Amino acid sequence: MKLLDRHCTHGAPALDPLAAKALLADIPHWRPVDGALHRDFSFSSYAATIAFVNAVAAMAEQENHHPEMSVGYRRCGVTWTTHSAGGALSENDFISAAKTDALYARQAGA
Repeated sequence: MKLLDRHCTHGAPALDPLAAKALLADIPHWRPVDGALHRDFSFSSYAATIAFVNAVAAMAEQENHHPEMSVGYRRCGVTWTTHSAGGALSENDFISAAKTDALYARQAGA
């Protein structure tokens, strides 16, 4: 099943490094940084940036898995990590990254 079709689970365990590396192939724009997944996004306006932030926030609430976000004029950085997995990556991070990419693609196509 594709990452985009999955849902986050409570208490997801840390992934072993090989499993995490394999899942990175499914989210090529993301990079691992200090036990987290990070991606920077660019927008045409501040309003578009905030619309994206709000869409990510709504998705995060639905999945009950929440990112760190840094917001600026026409840009947003999103970082996913699983604190309950000891600050390591879990499948929830990859699912959420894939869903974030889908939100960005929908907004870019709008």
